[in-house]
Amino acid sequence: MFILTQNNSIANQFIAELRDIQVHSERMRFRKNLERLGEILAYEISKSLHFESKEIETPLKKTQMEVPQEHLVLVAVLRASLPFYQGFLNFFDQAESGFIGAFREEGAKELEINLGYHASPNLDGKTVILADPMLATGKSFIRSIEALLTHGTPKKIHIAAAFAAPEGINYLESNLKIPHSLWLGTLDEKLNDLNYIVPGLGDAGDLAFGEKL
Repeated sequence: MFILTQNNSIANQFIAELRDIQVHSERMRFRKNLERLGEILAYEISKSLHFESKEIETPLKKTQMEVPQEHLVLVAVLRASLPFYQGFLNFFDQAESGFIGAFREEGAKELEINLGYHASPNLDGKTVILADPMLATGKSFIRSIEALLTHGTPKKIHIAAAFAAPEGINYLESNLKIPHSLWLGTLDEKLNDLNYIVPGLGDAGDLAFGEKL
């Protein structure tokens, strides 16, 4: 498991601004900071990919460069992950993309995740990066992966979240049986009684795009 804030970097500033209620009214800034974290985590994930040597011809001579050689599929969990996903797409600009609509069922006695939509390319033998800024209970990630597996069996899944709770990580590790890696911006303290991450930042989708009815 990789946690970005285990080492101090400029990412701390982006995460601090995402949390700060004084800047929550600036939606463009909020979206941009999620995008920046996506870019940084994309860079970190890239170090784990398979690289092969490729001949490049410069104006002066031919040379060899090690470049990534994996068929990537980026998956965004709508709607909160769109800016976060964009950060990954900025770096992995040749990747295919999939989209999942997952939301909490309001008023249910127990937390229920509704999967209203999913679209994906064939995943057989490919490397999937599943991007969602908030890893709270982990249930939406498991439901999303179950939906993705109906489109084929990936070689590996990289799960990327900007903020995570220990409960969600434990749930993933107990219920996810396929090869995977976990990439986090930061690991927070816990979930509260409403299953929101503490200290967290609130509702990432509402902060990025406005409150929903």
